[in-house]
Amino acid sequence: MSQLSRLIAILTLLKSKRLLTANELAKKFDVSIRTIYRDIRKLEEAGVPVTTIEGRGYSLMDGYSVAPVQFTEKQANALITAELLVNQSKDASFVENFNEALTKIKSVFRTSIQEKSELLQSKIHVFNPTYENISSNALSEIQLAITNFNYVEINYCKANDTDVSFRKIEPYAMYSTQYKWILIAWCHLRQDYRAFRIDRIQHYKILQETFEDRKFDLQAYFQSCPYNKK
Repeated sequence: MSQLSRLIAILTLLKSKRLLTANELAKKFDVSIRTIYRDIRKLEEAGVPVTTIEGRGYSLMDGYSVAPVQFTEKQANALITAELLVNQSKDASFVENFNEALTKIKSVFRTSIQEKSELLQSKIHVFNPTYENISSNALSEIQLAITNFNYVEINYCKANDTDVSFRKIEPYAMYSTQYKWILIAWCHLRQDYRAFRIDRIQHYKILQETFEDRKFDLQAYFQSCPYNKK
């Protein structure tokens, strides 16, 4: 990769991520950290407002914008494929927000890329052999609660159980398996972390009240593997 191509790629990454370290960039482009330092200086000399956060990494000044990104055909195809997979999700809010975002992305496709992506879309189908007619519409709101540390109140119904229980939870993380989204949260009823299938949340309310971060570690949680707790 030429230096110019790498500079453009670094700028794109900085625009797409809040903070990047020199070590991350060096690994990404398979160059030395010293080379990254030189690249950052080149961007600064070109007038790009790169902010160095001591001991943490690089960021772009708030409000800085770059020219629209051009997508390659392979990159456009990857997005079209992702759209088909996302549309298999059982959460309406997630599907709606993804498709709205993708519409904005597609708006910068070159005409030739748009035509080919539409052709590819007509030639791909995703089958779901484990279809289950249960859906939800809470994923997008719960994601906001995770990142803003808001308490959530839910009415929850476990599998093969008609009883609905009320829970006040601290949402921390989520994962997807077999087209179902699982929320990991601290449950005040059980005084422990619990896994909740989002499509089994009957009703929910995002509270304005915020909780103190318990420094939940998703990897450590998976290692302890309490999958069946509800």
